[in-house]
Amino acid sequence: MSRLVKKPIIFGKQVTVSQSAGRLNIKGPKGERELLILPFVKIEIGPESLMVSLEKETRQGRANVGTMWSLTRSAIIGLTEGFLRVLEIEGIGFRAALEGKVLVLNLGFSNPIRFEAPAGVDVIVDKNTIKISGTDKQQVGQVAAKIRSFKKPEPYKGKGIHYLGEVIRRKAGKKASTTS
Repeated sequence: MSRLVKKPIIFGKQVTVSQSAGRLNIKGPKGERELLILPFVKIEIGPESLMVSLEKETRQGRANVGTMWSLTRSAIIGLTEGFLRVLEIEGIGFRAALEGKVLVLNLGFSNPIRFEAPAGVDVIVDKNTIKISGTDKQQVGQVAAKIRSFKKPEPYKGKGIHYLGEVIRRKAGKKASTTS
């Protein structure tokens, strides 16, 4: 069983949590989410915190308890603070722009790439950075990964789209090899 499960999830006064018919309803300042409660998991809701515990000692139950704790905590953080992923664009002539809700990427291909972000995810473009924010951690990460996949950073010059702070392993080019 996960050690994190022993800790309560504190959500404060701005979030309300309720449980009904096998679902956990969470309402916060940035919206609301509904989570399906996994099998063999019991949730006890207090005034400003909740505890996730094991209902029945099984192998699947031990796995589900840790997963449910993480999903619940991510939902509460997303509805109070939100999640943010920042992508950087490197390369001469590579640029991004927003046309309404459509992200237009010029990445050296013959035609620009047009990407429309799903509902619940906001995209902001500043010079050579793309900021992706939203309340659902999985969805924000999925959108960031999809945008990055359009032009992954190449290992020789590092051109492409990469996460802020991502280390790109560089390879030596032809100049590095010497003839004897």
